[in-house]
Amino acid sequence: MILTPLLKRSAKGLSWKSLCFFSSTTSRREIRDVAELPERLHPEYHDTKHLELLCLHWPCPPRNVLITKKNSDPSITKSLVELAHHIHTTYPHVNLILEPHAAEEVHEQLCFPVYSSPTPRHEAPPVLRNKVDLIATLGGDGTILHASSLFATAKRVPPILSFSMGTLGFLGEWKFKEYKRAFREVYMSGAGVRYGSSLFEEDQPAAPCPDAPKESIAKDPCDSSAHIHPSTPMGWSSIRGMSMGNGRGARILLRNRLKVQIVSPSSRNPPPPIHAMNEVILHRGADPHLAIVEVFVGGRFLTEAVADGIIVSTPTGSTAYSLSSGGSIVHPLVSSLLLTPVCPRSLSFRPLVLPANTPITLRLSEKNRGREVDVSIDGVKSSVAVGVGMEVRVWGEDIRNREGVWCGGVPSIVRGRENGAGGEDHWVGGLNGLLKFNYPFGEET
Repeated sequence: MILTPLLKRSAKGLSWKSLCFFSSTTSRREIRDVAELPERLHPEYHDTKHLELLCLHWPCPPRNVLITKKNSDPSITKSLVELAHHIHTTYPHVNLILEPHAAEEVHEQLCFPVYSSPTPRHEAPPVLRNKVDLIATLGGDGTILHASSLFATAKRVPPILSFSMGTLGFLGEWKFKEYKRAFREVYMSGAGVRYGSSLFEEDQPAAPCPDAPKESIAKDPCDSSAHIHPSTPMGWSSIRGMSMGNGRGARILLRNRLKVQIVSPSSRNPPPPIHAMNEVILHRGADPHLAIVEVFVGGRFLTEAVADGIIVSTPTGSTAYSLSSGGSIVHPLVSSLLLTPVCPRSLSFRPLVLPANTPITLRLSEKNRGREVDVSIDGVKSSVAVGVGMEVRVWGEDIRNREGVWCGGVPSIVRGRENGAGGEDHWVGGLNGLLKFNYPFGEET
């Protein structure tokens, strides 16, 4: 329904719940196919003056935003609806994508259509790789891992804006009450110095990553006029009032991923690798006996491990299962892999930190009493078990190509200081505030 000028003036002071009265038609509340959306934008990540983090640079404003949330939590569902209405009313040309179960749950509470994919739950719709510009997560670390897993077979993961609403939230950077500021920073990042962003070394137009699939790059990525009403304001120029001031481009921490292959000795063509943000775990599962695993590092035999399991993790995953098993805590900017045993029989089997490009192979030994062991990737049990003689091959993902373009990893949007100053302390703050690093006994938390 089109609002008259009188109704438009009257609606300014109304909440989004009141405005739903004017948009109650079923066409506004429908779930549309995500395949209808324009192709994905590929941002660039520029080195910054502070050197620690990168800066997000969109070629034009993002258009397709995927929102994922923690399940079975009514308060988070309510927050999702609030965030969706804010994005729709403030950035009207942005299309919102929800996972099928979330879309079914909330679409009737929204006064506008949402997009989803008719894919069974817990399966990653392949079409998302070519459609999603930005991801927003509402939940804890598990929600972030889930969002990353939706792009486990893609070379590039969209930037992830995470709101900490879970149990621990070590990876979550933003409080939900900051969602307006957070989304504004992400949306405006790349607008250039004329819109108040001076974090870039140079103000240059961005281009899609050279490694991006050709079919996923639109011929004119900034032309989305076919998908919105012709009168809808387009581009950054329509929201000049949202200039963020000097140095307020969105800061990016590129988190390394693992590349994982499960290979059978009889297989001539190994399957394509999948990516993991946290870790891959070879574990004895329900078998009562310790697993016997041959470990190879860089193609050379290292040891025959007798343990409950073996963990290969990223620096991001060093504060997860690896930490519980006695592994080191590694800063996410350190390009490395961690090899950590789980309850080894030998006291001399200590955790190792290896260069990220070092290939690691875990082979189930012929001596193993059970005939197979379980494999979990980012907390999800693989449907393919590892039998005797089979191998799990792991190596680090390249996050920068030969031309020096940042193209890999998981781009996490971190929370900088209010004044835009350098020296971000998000990781150190997480160690102290969440993990209570070296916290003295007897003192109140």
